[in-house]
Amino acid sequence: MTATPLDSPVLTDDLLVRCHERAARYDREHAFFTEDLEELRGAGYLLLPLPTAFGGRGLTLAEVAHEQRRLAYFAPPTAHALTSHLSWVGVASELWHGGDRSLAWVLEEAAAGHVFAVGYAESGNDILALASATRADRVDGGYRFTGHKTFGSLTPVWSYLGLHGVDHAAPGGPRIVHAFLPRHTEGYAIRQTGDTLGMRAMRSDDTILDGAFVPDRFVARVVPTGTAGIDPFVLAFLAWSLLGNANVACGMARRALDLAVDSVGRTRTLDGTGALAEQRGAREAIAGMGVELEAIEPHLDHTANEWSRSVDHRARWAMKLLVANRHAMEGSWRVVDAALDLTGGAGIVRRAEIERLFRDARVGRVQAGYARFTHDLVGRMLLGLPLDDATASRA
Repeated sequence: MTATPLDSPVLTDDLLVRCHERAARYDREHAFFTEDLEELRGAGYLLLPLPTAFGGRGLTLAEVAHEQRRLAYFAPPTAHALTSHLSWVGVASELWHGGDRSLAWVLEEAAAGHVFAVGYAESGNDILALASATRADRVDGGYRFTGHKTFGSLTPVWSYLGLHGVDHAAPGGPRIVHAFLPRHTEGYAIRQTGDTLGMRAMRSDDTILDGAFVPDRFVARVVPTGTAGIDPFVLAFLAWSLLGNANVACGMARRALDLAVDSVGRTRTLDGTGALAEQRGAREAIAGMGVELEAIEPHLDHTANEWSRSVDHRARWAMKLLVANRHAMEGSWRVVDAALDLTGGAGIVRRAEIERLFRDARVGRVQAGYARFTHDLVGRMLLGLPLDDATASRA
């Protein structure tokens, strides 16, 4: 199924405008996007991928990604944070459609209004779900998690935090345990990270795990470390999170381009002979931004559509998802950076939208090691070299 606008859109024009109007205040006050969340929840946005049998819209990854790109055009941090929740609901939905009912409880809880967040980020871990600095110790009835999760979105509102850790004592060697931590659990603490460079409305606080117990019923998977652990659950998580975040970056870059076009069209040259748009340098800069987006948007659409149609790329799926994400993150940053150049001094004041977009876009590139891992994995795959050598050096 291709990505097309909804017949009865959840994201109405009025809702998007209101999200946009609140974005500057959220950023200025480092405030959580409470009003956005309540409006989007009321409109059914948090249920987009939920199967219709559970009361949701039943949208595919391609369709949800399309809506995420639209929302990010108006309110990037709101869209970015909701990628976490939509990813887990999307993963559970895909497994359910495929006959795997192990995460049906996630669908039931999402339908009841509960929010799911992602707690996978860790200092020094740049390979996502394939390794972890967190310890998962097997005990009677479940696992105890000990570690430090960084930059978790949706901190003020999540009901379940999806996380992972390594069981070093597992029979046959270390195993990664993927699980969901209920909010009422003892043994963890939230540490506010203070002011951040961008994406401030996400409230990306840290989660300190000190033997937090997760019962077996909330354990999603126990898999080998490295690429050997990429089962349907892990691969689906990579697809929904990587493409979700990539489409947020893309929507942000499209907004920046439109702001730059408007600025260049309105700005007069110093000699008063015409608009800045009539200068060749300005036109070339705008063209460069357009060229970037003309490559990024079809790339993301194609990848998401192939995923939603279950095209069988076998082991190459991980590579395709990583490449699509890095293409969007890097290219979108170049677009936003160029937009700031074109707006000049008017764009660097705090009240300017492009200044906020610049900081939001820069956050997407903070994890430089992640980009290095992507290139290493892609190079090994194309050369036919062992893939887990790329993860072992970073575990």
